[in-house]
Amino acid sequence: MQPATNMRLNRTALSSLDESIAVPQYDVSRVEAGIVHVGVGGFHRAHEAMYVDAYMNVTGDTSWGICGVGLREADRHMQSLLKEQDYLYTLVEKHANGERKARVIGALTDFLIAGDSPIAIIDKMASEAIKIVSLTITEGGYNFDPTTGEFIAQNPDVQHDLANPESPKLVFGYLTAALKKRKEMGIAPFTVMSCDNIQHNGDVLKAMLLSYVRLADTDFANWVEENVSFPNSMVDRITPATTDEDKAALVESGIEDSWPVVCEPFDQWIIADKFCNERPAFEDVGAQFVDNVAPYEKLKLRMLNAGHSVLGLTGSLAGLDTIHESVAQTELRSLLATFMVDEVMPTLDPVAGIDVHDYKNILLARFANPYIKDSLSRICLESSAKIPVFLLPTIRENLANGGKVDISALILAAWSFYSDKRTSQKGTPLVIQDQLADELHNAASRYQDDALSFLKVTSVFGDLSDEAGFTPVYQGYLSRIYSGESILEIAKSLTSAPNEPALV
Repeated sequence: MQPATNMRLNRTALSSLDESIAVPQYDVSRVEAGIVHVGVGGFHRAHEAMYVDAYMNVTGDTSWGICGVGLREADRHMQSLLKEQDYLYTLVEKHANGERKARVIGALTDFLIAGDSPIAIIDKMASEAIKIVSLTITEGGYNFDPTTGEFIAQNPDVQHDLANPESPKLVFGYLTAALKKRKEMGIAPFTVMSCDNIQHNGDVLKAMLLSYVRLADTDFANWVEENVSFPNSMVDRITPATTDEDKAALVESGIEDSWPVVCEPFDQWIIADKFCNERPAFEDVGAQFVDNVAPYEKLKLRMLNAGHSVLGLTGSLAGLDTIHESVAQTELRSLLATFMVDEVMPTLDPVAGIDVHDYKNILLARFANPYIKDSLSRICLESSAKIPVFLLPTIRENLANGGKVDISALILAAWSFYSDKRTSQKGTPLVIQDQLADELHNAASRYQDDALSFLKVTSVFGDLSDEAGFTPVYQGYLSRIYSGESILEIAKSLTSAPNEPALV
């Protein structure tokens, strides 16, 4: 039953919220920023900001709040809504048994928009109180050529920033200006921490920033290289888009939140302990600091992220809408389990503290959560940027080592049909968002003339179309799909446990 009075979320309302909603155990009015974060999206608010909130709850140390930064005008809407709520928001964990656990996060202190004052952002990053600048700016924000991995120096925004260092457009210009200002003032540099889903994210960020700085000032680039830390990290928490239904569910609990975040109960953060300034003791609230993040990254990218693509592309062809629906389909669940055991696990490195078979089972359970309605259209978003990172390295290692590639070949064949027809096998239109959508469509549509036309998009697949150990397998599955054979029937023919019961 809906309460008689709904409370608009803000600091004043915290003491009056329903007892089912957890609130900060620290004084939110005393929180000061020790972190600047660029890219305040749903994932950041469900992950890093949640860890900061948990850390302050446990320790009472309120010096590690987060000042958000939005570099795009599109960020203004979220900034406006959060400002009205004193930068508070509700995080709702959706459990597989239907339970919802809501908590108010008080980690955010402010939200600066680049369009208002670039100097204000530079000054905030340059202030001595800031010890970490963290980022979730997606793969595209790193401005590298996906084929060569090189920094794109001719990007017009890069050229603008070099000519206008006090009013940059890209994150590299802001980081450079702020670090230079700290150096001039004799303040220790902040740690620059990527929280993006990119393998070796800290190394990539360092390489791209140094490429930018060298274009502007070689001597300063040397100082950055010697004095600034860029720890690698592995981040994990499924965070689907917030829906009107999610907001309405909170209203039933008596709280009006303009932009809550929903997520699964699981969270993980593996961080290389390489900081050039102070850091919070995130290990006290579940994060894990390690010497080498690489084995954990590889495990997550090849199991979880590639697993999402497996379910996303095959589920789309089968006419399904969400990850839960896909993994609840017996044939697709078995296909994913077989893929992880037969094709991924042989390529993994030892991962301290993690049993990969347990990890597989946990993933299947996470994907099966019926209350995390993660849409397949979101999962397949920008597949041309994801597949080369999540799946192709597994294919290449297996080809080099005589391993299995059957399910990987099926996934690429499914992606070709998906790109060509832009419908499910039932004829249902698909929502496709990809920077290379037209190029992939044009290549895939030439299937009748050249069965390998899709694989010849070298910006995505490199020389995969020349691999004699792969192309016949791929062509075989592509032919079966185009002949009208159901993706579910093909999946069933490939699984080691075709009669495994579906999850409900």
